[in-house]
Amino acid sequence: MNASAMPLIEVKLQERRRHQRVKVVLPGRYMLEDRREYPCQTIDISPGGVAFAGDAKGRLGERVIAYLNQIGRVEGTVARHFEQGFAIQMKLPVIKREKLADQLTWLANRQALGMAEDRRHERIAPRIVHTTLRLPNGQEYVAKLVDVSISGAALTVAATPPIGSPVVVGETAAQVVRQFAGGIAVEFNRLFPAETFDENVKL
Repeated sequence: MNASAMPLIEVKLQERRRHQRVKVVLPGRYMLEDRREYPCQTIDISPGGVAFAGDAKGRLGERVIAYLNQIGRVEGTVARHFEQGFAIQMKLPVIKREKLADQLTWLANRQALGMAEDRRHERIAPRIVHTTLRLPNGQEYVAKLVDVSISGAALTVAATPPIGSPVVVGETAAQVVRQFAGGIAVEFNRLFPAETFDENVKL
């Protein structure tokens, strides 16, 4: 490596460190260049990049498009691999970078206070508790609803699909956002109308 390249490397390292990383856990899905999709979960995020826990790590330099709960679409290239997954580097315009920084501050504060996203709406115990859980591979399991809100539900079930997995509870499309002993919590793809939501709700 010649001496003239060193200052450029140092500048890039300093630039990377200016993007403060926030430890925020968000479920989502990502797509590699072969157009295959995989479930994932963020480990930390900064306005300059995202570290993902995911099975398929992609090649260094490969383009990745991800959709994350609470943030939406992010895009970048694989910058490094590590044991649990990989990290992407993003190049965002100033306005988008500032907006993401604000979102990350809000998300970090919310998670630090224990304000989990799947608890943002009041939960009720439904009258009809028996339902089914259908996984992406079509496999179905008998499930029992613990509680339900207009945005999600907790259910006891023998299956433990990964966080970020798309599932169907009864007839309602959802995404796994949390696992607990004996069951999972899901977030619905669409909110139930608040004005018609009560203990008679049927998924």
